[in-house]
Amino acid sequence: MLSLRSATDEAWLARALAHLDEILLDHAHCEKKAASSAVSLLFKYAEREELLAPLSRLAREELAHFEEVLAVLTARGIRFRHQVPSPYAAELLRAVRTQEPERLVDTLLCSALIEARSCERMRLLAGALDDPALAALYRGLLAAEARHHQTYVDLATRVAPETQVRARLRALAAREASVLAAAPPLARLHT
Repeated sequence: MLSLRSATDEAWLARALAHLDEILLDHAHCEKKAASSAVSLLFKYAEREELLAPLSRLAREELAHFEEVLAVLTARGIRFRHQVPSPYAAELLRAVRTQEPERLVDTLLCSALIEARSCERMRLLAGALDDPALAALYRGLLAAEARHHQTYVDLATRVAPETQVRARLRALAAREASVLAAAPPLARLHT
């Protein structure tokens, strides 16, 4: 079950469908960033053996998704290029506490919420796209996004007691909903 406190509004889906090339480009960037974030955690918390194998698997899967989306961009004649990112992730991560192990718990839970929002939005795209191949791509990614969400939550429970993790997840989910509500109307996966 995803831990989101708000549902995406219809305006986002309309904007995404109207600017699908921008959404696809952003999606590629999101997959690349997700892989990078998992690898960064591997380096930063190298002594946390319980995190290493799950984060390594997750990073590899995110890079495979990046390659899948790159192939879609190429097939559609869209050049991979720099894109101004949504402020969503940066704003969400501002809520991360500074002391350990709370910092690690919050980082893992913010990653879980980002994966949950990705899953929700990919489900919306899969149901609304006219292009059967593109809709199939998004349907095919849903299970992985949901699994990544759960992986990050489970990893947080290896760092702190589950009751604390669940309470913090609820608080960060409320923050995520407010960040999303205040996001500018960009054609991005997370705005």
